[in-house]
Amino acid sequence: MSDTPKDPRRRHSAEVVDGVGKSASRAMLRAVGFTDSDFRKPQVGIASTWSNLTPCNSHIDELARRASDGADAAGGKGVIFNTITISDGIANGTEGMKYSLVSREVIADSIETVAGCEGFDGLVAIGGCDKNMPGCLMGLARLDRPSVFVYGGTILPGEGHTDIVSVFEAMGAYSRGDLDLIEVKQIEETAIPGPGSCGGMYTANTMASAIEALGMSLPGSSAQNAISDEKRDDCHAAGEAVLALLDRDIKPSDIMTRQAFENAITVVIALGGSTNAVLHLVAMASTIGVELSLADFTEIGRRVPVVADLRPSGHYMMSELVAIGGIQPLMKTLLEAGLLHGDCLTVTGRTLAENLADVAPYPDDQRIIAPLDRPVKAESHLRILYGNLAPEGAVAKITGKEGTRFAGSARVFGSEEEAQARINDGTVVSGDVVVIRYEGPKGGPGMREMLTPTSAIMGRGLGSEVALITDGRFSGGSHGFVVGHVTPEAFDGGPLALVEDGDLITIDAEADTIDVDLPDEELMRRRAAWRQPEPRYARGVLSKYARTVSSASSGAVTDLPE
Repeated sequence: MSDTPKDPRRRHSAEVVDGVGKSASRAMLRAVGFTDSDFRKPQVGIASTWSNLTPCNSHIDELARRASDGADAAGGKGVIFNTITISDGIANGTEGMKYSLVSREVIADSIETVAGCEGFDGLVAIGGCDKNMPGCLMGLARLDRPSVFVYGGTILPGEGHTDIVSVFEAMGAYSRGDLDLIEVKQIEETAIPGPGSCGGMYTANTMASAIEALGMSLPGSSAQNAISDEKRDDCHAAGEAVLALLDRDIKPSDIMTRQAFENAITVVIALGGSTNAVLHLVAMASTIGVELSLADFTEIGRRVPVVADLRPSGHYMMSELVAIGGIQPLMKTLLEAGLLHGDCLTVTGRTLAENLADVAPYPDDQRIIAPLDRPVKAESHLRILYGNLAPEGAVAKITGKEGTRFAGSARVFGSEEEAQARINDGTVVSGDVVVIRYEGPKGGPGMREMLTPTSAIMGRGLGSEVALITDGRFSGGSHGFVVGHVTPEAFDGGPLALVEDGDLITIDAEADTIDVDLPDEELMRRRAAWRQPEPRYARGVLSKYARTVSSASSGAVTDLPE
């Protein structure tokens, strides 16, 4: 192959395949299907999170091929590679859940590693579950090459309008005696009807919506059914879009700006999205070099209402929002109200305002999205709390349905399993504040979600009578009076480590405070007596994660500069 002038779109792949000195590289690629003409094309890596271990990702192999076809059709050369995924829904309530948040970092690492090594000029990343979506975005941000993210799409409702959270709550109802084993099995057998991510405004749909609002997905990508012509077309268009981005040298750093992150936060709040969005958006911003803090969620939350009646606290599912137009009409409404920055660049090469210009409003008879002047909640449901229990902040999800203030006696547990057993056997009673500690990023390690205990509380009918606070985090499916991401975490000697059974804890989601009713002198006495526990893991990925991970308040990332 003769030396030819370099195509500016091929600044990375040219280093791998151009010139006689790269004959060996070309020989390897010929064996996987490259032809002479392919070596002159920009290479587009297609990062697929396909696996058959979870319905969220079981269909993504076909979507990856569609994205690769789109790149080829636009004059590029698509190359598919895989990264991992795990299933929160399967692992919740087990020791294995400690790997969940860790997987976000592994995914980002692997996309960076493969693309950096192989010299891809642009990328499409396709994610379909909680951690692989922010993991994909973090990998794309690190590489900063023209890229598009594609959401794998939402699952359809199960029989009787059920979903995965229905199954978790059925287990709690069984322990209370409201359901028998046959009824639980019936829900188990029908709640998950096929491929796609969990059906409410849980973390997957929350993050898909946030990423579209951020500008890193094509318009409509966040609100499509997993098995649909629209989703297949979305993937093909994403492959084509990367070539257009290469033509104009538009990179993630041009799109993932401070104002774009404000747009993402605004849409998450309007949709009543998951608390995990706080953790992931802070991490994604950190990776691209944008300053974003917990305080930004409070500031934006003061002016943005919750308008979506979506699960877990509401009634409708994502597939029903898809049927009336997805999030595009909502974004246009927010833009017209001055709540979004319309001049932000997106992966279409156009601004957000340009993308939304011709979007039609929702049907007049829809009941899923309320008008801005008659919202579900006038301010954000995501409350950032501070106080002597969380001097560096904590994240609460308060829709108002569970009240805005809770005071109760601490019932303290050193792990999720211990708390779950005491919820199920009736030890936890009305008026308790369940404290689950040593579940933070370092202490867990891995900051497990508390979907199993929160679902058990709801299933036992205690949702408005019991609060739960933790240095772990929550599933997007969690609801009730819950506070997570308490920082500093207990393993680092945060005040949560000092709480004892019977201490009075007050959570105020209007004043945004969380405090234990103890004098400073008593807290100092307890601190002097406290000793840090031994790490739970001495070797392996969990040990490595615990040694490198930052605080939840800074996104729980593992690559902060020293």
